[in-house]
Amino acid sequence: MGKFEIKKDRTGEFRFNLKARNGQVILSSEGYKAKTSCENGIESVRKNSQTDRLFERKQTSSGHRFNLKSSNGQVIGTSETYTTSASMENGINSVKKNAPTATIDDQS
Repeated sequence: MGKFEIKKDRTGEFRFNLKARNGQVILSSEGYKAKTSCENGIESVRKNSQTDRLFERKQTSSGHRFNLKSSNGQVIGTSETYTTSASMENGINSVKKNAPTATIDDQS
């Protein structure tokens, strides 16, 4: 089972990472000023991760990455950079699999 880790960054903002069962980060959030906003972001990932069209796939100069967007088009999470489009698709599938039932580990 995956987990969301909530941490406070050096600027005092709250961020979450969705980690797969093996501990690898598969999705990272933006910074949130309030912890409740960060928690709302997690709920948005849980809900929106099941809709494939909300995954924005991108090719960059260094590889492939994706954003998960909410239904209003706002980015709620970003992946790492993958070397191939196939590995990026595996990352998307991992978000789809892990996000709905992931536990929350609040380390803030």
